[in-house]
Amino acid sequence: MRRGSRLLYWVHRWLGIVTCLFCVMWFLSGLVMVYVPFPSWTDQERREALPPVATERITQTPDDALAAAGVRTYPMLFRLEMLAGEPVYRIVASGKPATVSAVSGQVVADVDADRARRHVASAFPNAQPRHADTIDYDQWTVTRRFDPYRPLYKFALDDAAGTIVYVSSKTGEIVQNATRSERFWNWLGAVPHWIYFSPIRRDGEVWRQAVMWLSGPLIIGAIAGLWVGILRLRVVRRYAGARMSPYRGWMKWHHVGGLVGGLFLTTWIASGWLSVSPFSLFAGSFFSETQRVAYAGWSEGKPYGVTLAAIAHAGHEGAREISFAWIGGEVKLLASGTAGTAMADPQSGTGAPIADAALADAGKRAFPAATLLGSERLRDEDLYWYSLHSKRPLPVLRLTFDDANATWLFLDPATGAIAAISDRDGRAYRWLFNFPHTFDLPVLLRNPPLRDAVVWLLSIAGLIVSVSGVVVGFRVLTRRAG
Repeated sequence: MRRGSRLLYWVHRWLGIVTCLFCVMWFLSGLVMVYVPFPSWTDQERREALPPVATERITQTPDDALAAAGVRTYPMLFRLEMLAGEPVYRIVASGKPATVSAVSGQVVADVDADRARRHVASAFPNAQPRHADTIDYDQWTVTRRFDPYRPLYKFALDDAAGTIVYVSSKTGEIVQNATRSERFWNWLGAVPHWIYFSPIRRDGEVWRQAVMWLSGPLIIGAIAGLWVGILRLRVVRRYAGARMSPYRGWMKWHHVGGLVGGLFLTTWIASGWLSVSPFSLFAGSFFSETQRVAYAGWSEGKPYGVTLAAIAHAGHEGAREISFAWIGGEVKLLASGTAGTAMADPQSGTGAPIADAALADAGKRAFPAATLLGSERLRDEDLYWYSLHSKRPLPVLRLTFDDANATWLFLDPATGAIAAISDRDGRAYRWLFNFPHTFDLPVLLRNPPLRDAVVWLLSIAGLIVSVSGVVVGFRVLTRRAG
């Protein structure tokens, strides 16, 4: 027992000296992230920045565009939008993006800086875009999702917000933007919090291992600290002066703070460690390409059969984007504008919404070996379907299957899109990571001041433990060095 106690104290002391600095950094940067997320160019921003599709100029059908691009697999993305004044088809198939002119039918293989600048100018009409650089990587475009679009043109808008915009030289699409304020606060927020420094984040596995092995020892140190704190606490046989803690000064702050906020600190660090699924603890389900094609009801050689008249009719009210999708063996047009998205018939372009029963049948195609246990239309957020960093669609159709993973499939009735997939592991992860790390209960999300108060109070408790640990650790090291 004596040797065990000495080991416990030794582990807590030396792990604490190393890890408390990281805890201070993570708590402070986490507070910044509550208010300033990592920069992103969302679908909503993209649509709002696009001019209406000039349907009167279109001469090529969607099937013509697929043939021109040489696409024979089912596209993950297939839409019609404007590029520097010209309607173009955007296609992503087998992970590769392609752009085809809807006027000439020619593949847009490369986009020069001038054409990219004109596209940015159409998206930001009150700005004067200036080509600042051509890059492969920087801090705001470091993840692999940008790889198919590199190199990137970097444009400065020279506006009051100090906005920079990144455009793909391959397709001419805007893929990222960031204001001066976002860039500044993210150096204090997401970048240190996620260990998002570009030399590390460029390699996904290196980054994952870095997060795992930086945060993992903190859990051991925090648990050891809780144990030491309890061992040193006296409630009945108190220390001199009727004190429950033997310590004074910074050590007392550390002891009492650890007893009050140590459990939160431990669960918060542990949940952050789980965010990178260490040792593949949460492998989770994903919607495979085979399932996606089955849901669509598409097979190679099947034409979309969309007419130019249907495109013109669907876009006549100023659609900023017209998408094409298969749902359960049927082709649908999706015209998106400032008022939302409307589903249309591929022959006439008139409104043709899809029924929940048809969506459920399409969902069953994706799980042929499973039984559909239930279909429910959610009109309000619940514990598993809610919005935090991005707005999730409502209403949403939730399908429940009896497969080995107990899968839930969420479908957007407005677009027929697969909104999310959730399995048993994912729902456990929701309680082991999301809740203890972001406090994302719907009751808190509906009351931001209450959630902010909870986050601040708990973070202050964690900072008391961490800052006092840094001071105590520094004193230990200076004594030993002396």
